[in-house]
Amino acid sequence: MTPGNQVPPPLPGEPARHLSIFDAVCVVVGIVVATGIFGFPPLVAGNTAGPWAMLAAWALGGLLCLCGSLTYADLSAACPGVGGEYLYLSRSFGLGVGFLFVWARMTVIQTGSIAFLAYIFGDYVVRVAHLPPEASMYCALGAVAALTALNALGLRVTKWGQNLLTAAKVVGVLAITAAGLIYGKAPIWEGGPSGSPWPGGAGAFGLAMVFVLLTYGGWNEAAYVAGELRARSRRSMLIVLVAGSATITLLYMGVNLAYLRTLGFEGIQSSRAVAADAMAIVLGEGAALAVSTLVAVAALGAIDGCIFTGSRAIYAWGNDYPAFRLLGRWNARAGAPVPALVAQGIIAAALILLPHLSETLSEKLGSGFESAAEYTAPVFWAFLLLTGVSAFVLRGKYPSADRPLGSWAGLVMAGLLCVMATYMLHASLAYTKWGALIGVGVLLAGGPVYVIALLHAALTKKREAAEG
Repeated sequence: MTPGNQVPPPLPGEPARHLSIFDAVCVVVGIVVATGIFGFPPLVAGNTAGPWAMLAAWALGGLLCLCGSLTYADLSAACPGVGGEYLYLSRSFGLGVGFLFVWARMTVIQTGSIAFLAYIFGDYVVRVAHLPPEASMYCALGAVAALTALNALGLRVTKWGQNLLTAAKVVGVLAITAAGLIYGKAPIWEGGPSGSPWPGGAGAFGLAMVFVLLTYGGWNEAAYVAGELRARSRRSMLIVLVAGSATITLLYMGVNLAYLRTLGFEGIQSSRAVAADAMAIVLGEGAALAVSTLVAVAALGAIDGCIFTGSRAIYAWGNDYPAFRLLGRWNARAGAPVPALVAQGIIAAALILLPHLSETLSEKLGSGFESAAEYTAPVFWAFLLLTGVSAFVLRGKYPSADRPLGSWAGLVMAGLLCVMATYMLHASLAYTKWGALIGVGVLLAGGPVYVIALLHAALTKKREAAEG
């Protein structure tokens, strides 16, 4: 750690600075605009009492996403370099917390998210291509393997692949929005009982927000591209995060208005495939196939973004611990952390296979994507809460850092992020089962691994001193 109040230098290594601000925004949008917007709106509508309350929930989700983004822009100014939350947590709470974060990210958070999205991709490929249900797992494995290989080819190849996938998703969502608003005939503002903005009290609206925030999830991944941006201005990450959050919020608000215009509020509540049902009304049954294809593309783009950003934390981690030094190697020719990518891909593949290893596991964990979602949620929100707290800690440690936000604005944003993360941590533990327990167990297993890593580092240092 750097003494005094000086901002610490980036971690060692030579990551290529090939990303423009546009490329970074595409990574953020590509990760966030995944499958949730095609599946969660009925659950949000089911826990609100009318279209105004439903749209308010989506707008509130966008506001909280923006608060988190501004907090991360502030953190990236205090801790520049490749590594994202690993840097923030290590410099706030010590290397032990940073170690456990990357351990959790490598074995639970990011790999679990990759497995979750890969299963959704597989399910929709099976639906579009009329394959047997068991083919879903193989499609999921194939997607992870292919996109890991694409990322290992280098940043220049990866960014163009991500930009194209993001463009396809955005165009698809805009097409659904335009078709729904132009050709839909249902009244947007009618439906639901009058009176309270949510049925069943604040708890129901809170559950609606769980689904909203899950749909917005992934905005924080922009922290992992800070060290690879060509632009080094202190406001570069602010632009990336705010532009990404604003784009996502506008897309989500627009497509929900289109759902209301085509299905009406009660129609959204009763729908099981809201985007497909909406397009079937205005464009015919053939549009359902196009929407299923769009969902598969959306999942593919999110997988690619998660693979890209996930490998950067593992790379930064490997630089700090001799026991994992192999993972901290940056392939200069490819411009990518190839060993970290390979390790991440292997773990994600193992998580995809886990529910299929036995009937008992399948019964306890549920379907592939359900188990992957439960596995990741509590650990993710716990560390996001710690990251929000780290914004307060780093304000005290590095007061001279050239931050894009003012002294009070940054603290207010961090406070709102902490409130959101605290609620989601509670919700993820309250509504999940065996998958959550397994995820927490894997996190705790990182403790002994940390002790081993420290012992290995001490022995390595002692050996080098003796040789020197």
